[in-house]
Amino acid sequence: MPGRLFVRRRDGRIEVRLNDAARAVAREAFGHVLAAEADPDHEWHASLNSPIDPSHDVDDPLATLSRQHDVTSNVELAVATLGEDFLNDAEAWAWLCTLQVALRATITAKGLMSAERLNEADEATRDYITTLQTFLFGLADAM
Repeated sequence: MPGRLFVRRRDGRIEVRLNDAARAVAREAFGHVLAAEADPDHEWHASLNSPIDPSHDVDDPLATLSRQHDVTSNVELAVATLGEDFLNDAEAWAWLCTLQVALRATITAKGLMSAERLNEADEATRDYITTLQTFLFGLADAM
């Protein structure tokens, strides 16, 4: 099907059909996630390290450490494979997880927790969020 960004090939690999501009968006998202992991002053840092459901593990340092390790491992693999034309399942999963983290962090950092707030955001922010969502849906469909 023309226009698909990610396609599962017969050999099991996932073809990445992103042009240079789309890869630049992915590079930016992956770069922010990587930077936020290391920099406590990065605007995404708090959202990367907060619990998904605070009632479950807010006081559990092992859960926090596990979550941090998963994010770091995935983003490092995503960054390492950014220029690849094909991804295996583990690499595609790393991309998917990293894109999800980037989307969540963007929405959280900008306070866009409702459709109304998103509609009030500047055009560049809306385009960035829409692009990340398109990548996520395309990759999830291929997986």
